Amino acid sequence: MNNPFFTVACLITALAAGGSTGAAPTDAPPSRSTRSSSKAIVAADLKLPVGFSATIMAEGLGPTRHLVITKTGTIYVKLSKLKDGKGIYRLRDTDKDGVIDEQVGFGDYPGTGIYLKNGYLYTSSNTSIFRYKLDDKEEVINPDQPEKLVSGLMAHTRDLSKSIVVDNQDNIYVNVASDNDACRDAGTGKGLMPCPLLDSAAAIWQFKASRANQTYADGVRYATGLKNVVGLDWNQKTNSLFVMQHGRGQFHDFYPQYYTPKQSAELPAETMYEIHRGDDAGWPYIYYDHIQKKKILAPEYGGDGKKTGGEKTINPLMAFPAHLGPNGLLFYTGTAFPEKYRNGAFIAFHAQSAELHKGYMVAFVPFKNGKPSGNWEIFADNFAGTDLVKPTGPVQHRPCGLAQSADGSLYVTDDLNGTLFRIAYKGDATSTKKPASRTRE
Repeated sequence: MNNPFFTVACLITALAAGGSTGAAPTDAPPSRSTRSSSKAIVAADLKLPVGFSATIMAEGLGPTRHLVITKTGTIYVKLSKLKDGKGIYRLRDTDKDGVIDEQVGFGDYPGTGIYLKNGYLYTSSNTSIFRYKLDDKEEVINPDQPEKLVSGLMAHTRDLSKSIVVDNQDNIYVNVASDNDACRDAGTGKGLMPCPLLDSAAAIWQFKASRANQTYADGVRYATGLKNVVGLDWNQKTNSLFVMQHGRGQFHDFYPQYYTPKQSAELPAETMYEIHRGDDAGWPYIYYDHIQKKKILAPEYGGDGKKTGGEKTINPLMAFPAHLGPNGLLFYTGTAFPEKYRNGAFIAFHAQSAELHKGYMVAFVPFKNGKPSGNWEIFADNFAGTDLVKPTGPVQHRPCGLAQSADGSLYVTDDLNGTLFRIAYKGDATSTKKPASRTRE
């Protein structure tokens, strides 16, 4: 069903990126970025539900991945590649005009993970986890001397992201992805049995959030059978971990007798799970087919696209079309958005679906009593800035990280061009009338 969306006007101007410094925030004047306008740029061509608006707070930040926002409005972003030798940036809008005018860089390592909890800023590189002590204003006290919590996490040539989250019992969880899409024997379509990667990858590991100098061996393999999880969040309502799995690919190359090229492009689903200790999501032996709505035995392990499997593995809570690339997950706990969004899940999709001809968007899943309570829907669309059916130019933005500010606004990072978006609601958040939206099965 097509419901009304609005397109906010395009009014793009340049944002000059400031330099960086590794000095403590209280010891040295920060590098500043400046712009000729005193107001935030209206986000170009973003499509949002009625009552919402989006602005661009910064551009050219570098490959911004995940982010956090303190109670005072300071933003910390993690970069997957170093910018001016720094992998973390502290961002501020000092004059409250909707534009980031202060940037301070620290941390000499790239990565994805960043999390704020109990007076500490937790961050990750591709092989390690760190934490920084915060003062009472949630400012990093000594940015040049983080405490190393974990070292030696596995990292190969692909899917390096170590996304992190901290629970309420002093545990930190980290994704360790597989670098083999289907655990195949190299150059063949034969699956390795048992898959040797499951001993050290394709899982969520649990470490202590306050213990220094832990090694890989000190961790607990909390859940297994997850090929790659970039988006994850701790749900305070259920007191449990939720994750978004990137599905596998490459069905048609070795198994054309079972999968057409179209089926290969549209399978398997990207999946949401609620995770508890000891859970197994089934990779590489099974995958979830969102069209048949079944767990299907992988062809590498005797499947034919129809045989079911994984009877002892957990079921996904929600399934999404293939290859959307869910890189960010956030449970909304604010009250600024209408009632339907409260305690629901926002998901940042980093890629596109051949099935939908859609992608590069932020989706929403309504929740009730800790479980999805309706179809997922597109919340913020057209970050790509071009028609994905017949593109007229390159993709402009790839949503990656999500964060909620103290005022209930939603922030979205873009790791392609380093753009920071802020989405706010201007209507009556107490109204019982639901904003128009567009759903997909």
